[in-house]
Amino acid sequence: MAEQTYPLVLKGELDEPLSPALWLVKWILLIPHFIVLAFLWVAFVFVTFIAFWAILFTGKYPESLFEFNVGVMRWTWRVAFYSYGALATDDYPPFSLDEKEDYPANLTVEYPEQLTQWMVLVKWLLAVPHYLVTALFFGWESTGHAGVENHQHGGLLWILVLIAAIALLFTGKYLKDIFKLVMGLNRWGFRVLAYVALMTDEYPPFRLEE
Repeated sequence: MAEQTYPLVLKGELDEPLSPALWLVKWILLIPHFIVLAFLWVAFVFVTFIAFWAILFTGKYPESLFEFNVGVMRWTWRVAFYSYGALATDDYPPFSLDEKEDYPANLTVEYPEQLTQWMVLVKWLLAVPHYLVTALFFGWESTGHAGVENHQHGGLLWILVLIAAIALLFTGKYLKDIFKLVMGLNRWGFRVLAYVALMTDEYPPFRLEE
């Protein structure tokens, strides 16, 4: 029996050789992307709200809206792969929602012909175990005394990327085992996002592999 694959497929090819020090300034280079993505994610939330009602009453996710949201996730993943979500390429990400075959990172989500209508009401709740796991992966924010101070807690992903960055700086090489873990954590996070964004009924697996 062929192994079943999850509807969301996240790919990334380690692009070597990498500049040992370019990661120090990537945050500056990506400012235009951050600005555009801020607007795109506002639109993503709005589109998901519309899709919620469409699925609830018809069992279908409007395909044009689906492709837009996949595009936002794809753009986000390319930026993350270039920057501090992976640091695995020096190839500047394109300003596009579409697939780019020549770019080393890609994300696709299989379009669902039919979705279970009532599940849109409970997916956020069913995903609670994943929220706990991904908080460890990606970090979380806590409120300080009397709700005045906010504290940001870094997750495992940022620790791994920092190790990779330091290794790059001093050796010019990206540790392959670190890269596999970084890819797995990102893959897990995007699967959960696709599920809670109502793009699939298939519950995300508790695993890092494809």
